[in-house]
Amino acid sequence: MGLPAAVVWDSALLGYDLGGEHPLNPIRLELTVRLASALGVLDGVELLVPESAPEEEIRRIHDAAYIAAVREAPMAGWDVGHGLGTTDNPIFDRMHEASAMVVGSSLMAARQIASGATKRAVSIAGGLHHAMRSRAAGFCVYNDTAVAISWLLDHGFERIAYVDTDVHHGDGVQAAFYDDPRVLTISLHQNPLTLFPGTGFADEIGSDGAEGTSVNVALPPLTDDRAWFRAFHAVVPSLLNAFQPQLLVSQCGVDTHDEDPLASLSLSVDGHRRIYQTVRDLAERYAGGRWLAAGGGGYQLIRVVPRSWTHLIATMLDRDVDPSTPLPREWTDLIERIAPTAELPATMGEGRGTDHEPWDGTVELAVDRSIRDTRHAVFPLHGLDPADPRD
Repeated sequence: MGLPAAVVWDSALLGYDLGGEHPLNPIRLELTVRLASALGVLDGVELLVPESAPEEEIRRIHDAAYIAAVREAPMAGWDVGHGLGTTDNPIFDRMHEASAMVVGSSLMAARQIASGATKRAVSIAGGLHHAMRSRAAGFCVYNDTAVAISWLLDHGFERIAYVDTDVHHGDGVQAAFYDDPRVLTISLHQNPLTLFPGTGFADEIGSDGAEGTSVNVALPPLTDDRAWFRAFHAVVPSLLNAFQPQLLVSQCGVDTHDEDPLASLSLSVDGHRRIYQTVRDLAERYAGGRWLAAGGGGYQLIRVVPRSWTHLIATMLDRDVDPSTPLPREWTDLIERIAPTAELPATMGEGRGTDHEPWDGTVELAVDRSIRDTRHAVFPLHGLDPADPRD
């Protein structure tokens, strides 16, 4: 019997490098693959090597003029507009080629599922969810996840659910499908009054016949694992049950961690592991087991991202790693060589509890206001009772 998931990876994806001290350092990807390999998670797994996405596929989501600007930016210098050449999105050599390779990675994952070769596929280099039709934003040049969803809609899928668990609102994917009733986008993120990109309020619900298919849960700063799962379970399963997707796509940013330098939620690596296991269960229950996962944000490059995304890959492969598993010496030796002052964790978890009290319809905790606002905004549009915790 074949493996339950395809893993898309090649070192060419490290070319998406915004340079200097930019927080989106591609070393986080290399360290993830090295850790997964050292733990045996990738034993017997043939990593699928992506090809650069052709321009006609990128044009599913992005304007031709914008793509031309991305191509020309390294020669033109900093003044090219379209959000390029900013602190968030500096111009770098071979920017189009590197960005198109990320798109190609998520497209390959999509094709594996659409062809029936596998029901699950993971593109850890993907998840660049802020890129808009004609501009770069939030470290994202091309929106690989939106391109993959668009491709899937043209290749046998009529209802796709997208669940974004990054600390930042999945604004680019929401914008791409805001008026498309075939795509349900759900984003759980830090309150946009306190964090980039400043969107993702509960009243952003979709338009033009797609009302109710954009869903936003704006979480208060310092939300921890237990509160996060209270909100997730009060919103997501009911909507998936009502929408009945044929495929679940998830953006698995890990900048929700309490050590992340760019945001203020308080999740743990143990919480991230449970998120992936929960999404896997939901895909089995509501989407015939079909699940495409992409990476996303995450800026604690050594202590958090490699452990969390190793758990993601392991979960996709049904090779779940116990949080008490010690970090392998092969990997810690590598870190000691490249970052000798880094303080390394001892195990694949943090010993944090992630059990939650289910939402009971009250508004007693800070996160309950987020639950109430989201449910009241979208549940009636799906025939659900926003005040009934059984829905």
